[in-house]
Amino acid sequence: MLKMPQQHGIRFLREAEGCSISDIARQVGIHWRTAKKYADQSDWNESVGKRKSTSPVMGPYMEMVDTWLEEDRLLPRKQRHTGVRIYQRLRDEHQFTGGQRTVLAYVKKRKSEMELDRAKTYERLEHPPGEAQVDFTTVQLSQAQKLLTYKLLVVSFPYSNAAFVYPTPAENQECFLEAMKQCFEQMGGV
Repeated sequence: MLKMPQQHGIRFLREAEGCSISDIARQVGIHWRTAKKYADQSDWNESVGKRKSTSPVMGPYMEMVDTWLEEDRLLPRKQRHTGVRIYQRLRDEHQFTGGQRTVLAYVKKRKSEMELDRAKTYERLEHPPGEAQVDFTTVQLSQAQKLLTYKLLVVSFPYSNAAFVYPTPAENQECFLEAMKQCFEQMGGV
């Protein structure tokens, strides 16, 4: 592709100077087809579309690979197909004659497309101010070579991502109310 000043120079030679396409090509040092393309161009904002790439080797196998990748999304990460494993399965089970690099490029492209599709499905959770979530949790700590278990009451505020934690001896109503009282005092009131 020629730079903009060269494109305008070709148009100037054609329209103002009245040069032929072959004269323009000779003066600018380009092929006559290129000179004709820019001399005859009327819409300078027109963008040239990308050619859609065809894959004659992968074509019949694309749907199968997509199915494997979709099934893999349900499996734990360590049990999923790698690009190399997909190539091996295609070669051994389906007599695939293409190269490993072709399969790896296709798998990489499809995985990134699937990741984009998955990222679009998430919605942001909106939490109103003043709303709290309260729950008990259990933690185990090692102290003096003993494993101690503690119950904690966690009060979190999703709107501000603030949280307060208070240890309790058990998970019952009495401990809950005492822990809530202590958390409110720590917050500075209700």
